[in-house]
Amino acid sequence: MAREKTLEERLFAAAVLRRSFELRGQEYAAGFRFVYDGVLRDMGLEDDAVIAFLGTHVDEVDRAIGRSSGPPD
Repeated sequence: MAREKTLEERLFAAAVLRRSFELRGQEYAAGFRFVYDGVLRDMGLEDDAVIAFLGTHVDEVDRAIGRSSGPPD
């Protein structure tokens, strides 16, 4: 059985999803909302928490989606 993900792991996963769609533009907005809201519900997260996490971890999230915003830590 898989171990339960930590809060930080769940926030990171949701932030990757959110950032990926942010970078794609408005043409995917409706699909994003549908998927993202389901992910938040399933992970027991709130959008505000993901936004706050993204604000302090944007470099790691960008690297995870293949956008290099600087040298690795």
